[in-house]
Amino acid sequence: MSSSTVAVLYALTLSVPSISTGPEDAKEKKHHVSGGFTNPWDLTWAHFLRRQINGTANRPDTTPPTVPVRKPEFLPSRETPKLRATWLGHACYYVEYPSGLRVLFDPVFEDRCSPISWLGPKRYTEMPCQIKDIPIIDAVVISHNHYDHLSYPTVKEISARHPNCHFFVPLGNEQWFKSSGIDNVTELDWWEERDIVLSPSQSTGTQVKESAGNGSSSPGDIKGRVGCLPCQHTSNRGVFDRAKTLWASWYIESGGRKVYFAGDTGYRSVPELPDGADDHAPEYDFPVCPAFKQTGEFRGPFDLGLIPIGAYGPRFVWSPVHADPHDAVQIFQDTKCKKALGMHWGTWVLTEEDVLEPPRKLRDALRKHEIPEDGVFDICDIGESREF
Repeated sequence: MSSSTVAVLYALTLSVPSISTGPEDAKEKKHHVSGGFTNPWDLTWAHFLRRQINGTANRPDTTPPTVPVRKPEFLPSRETPKLRATWLGHACYYVEYPSGLRVLFDPVFEDRCSPISWLGPKRYTEMPCQIKDIPIIDAVVISHNHYDHLSYPTVKEISARHPNCHFFVPLGNEQWFKSSGIDNVTELDWWEERDIVLSPSQSTGTQVKESAGNGSSSPGDIKGRVGCLPCQHTSNRGVFDRAKTLWASWYIESGGRKVYFAGDTGYRSVPELPDGADDHAPEYDFPVCPAFKQTGEFRGPFDLGLIPIGAYGPRFVWSPVHADPHDAVQIFQDTKCKKALGMHWGTWVLTEEDVLEPPRKLRDALRKHEIPEDGVFDICDIGESREF
C-alpha cells in the first residue's frame, strides 16, 4: 500500500456474515421491552441528586495541572505495520489498523457535553486536535446517545469532511442520524455483526449491501468485521426518552487485529456502605454483569481493550452504569483482552471522585490481581498514541 493511498476514495460495502456462535440467552433478547430497552441483569441504579441537594457531594478540583495533553501524531497514509490507538480524551479513541482501516470511537469535539452550549460539564483539559486534523475516518462507532459520547456538531462535521465515512450505532439510533442528514449509518442489536469491505473508488457515497455471506472483494480491498456487544448502561438525550435506544460495547477486527471497545458500562451493583469502606474487599460479594464473560467466551480474545476507568463515585450511585478501575481490570480479564488502555476520564467532571484518582486506583487494582503495573493495562496522555 503506497503513501498515495491517503488520497484515494474508498467505498464501504456491508454484508451480513454467517451467524456467529453466541450465548443461549442472547436469543431471548431480554434487553428488549415495550417501547425501549433495559438491562436484563439484577443491578439497580440509585439516584444522585440527593447528594447534590444536601451538600454532601464532593466537588473535584480541576485546577491545572491535571491530565497531560499533547498534539496527536496521526499517520499520513494508510500504512502501519502495527495496531495503533490514540486517546483523544474521555471515551474517544482513534484506531489505525494494519489493514489500513481507520476507526473513530465515540467522538465528541465540543467544549461542553450538554444539550445546551453554554451550560453543563465543561472540559477541564483541552481538545488535543480538531476533526480537520484527522486525515482518514472510514468508520465511526457510537456506544450510546449520551452527550459525552454522541455529539451532533461532531458527527455532522465528520460526515461533511469524510462523506464516505460509515456510522455504526446501537439499535434505535439510526433514525436520529438520518434525521440529522447522515444516511451512511447502520444500527445493530447486541451480538449482531457486519462484514465490511472498503474498495478504492471515486464514488462520493457509501454503498450498503445487506446480503447473506461475504461481499465480493479484490486483493486491494480493506476488509473487517464490526460486532455489537452487550454492556450495562442506559440512554437518553432528553427528559422523556430514557432507554428508548440501546447502548452497547463493540469490537472491530481487521488486518489480523481485534479491538474491544467497552463504551460506557457498569460491572457491579454496590449498595450504600459506610464511609471509607472498600467495596472490593473480600467480605463483599455483590452482583456482577455476566455479559463480559460471555463476550470473552464468544468473541474474544482481543488484542486490545479500550475500557472505562472513571466517573464512578459515589459507588452506590454509579456502580451499575460506570466501571471503577477495579471493575475495569475485571472487565479486562472477563473479555480476554491481551492489552488494554483506560478511557472515560480526564475530560469532564461527571461524578465525585478526584480527577486524578482513576489512574492511581488502576495501579492498585493491577497489583491486587497480580498484573504488571506497566505494559498490560496502561494510561495514556490525551493525544498520545500506543502501538500493539
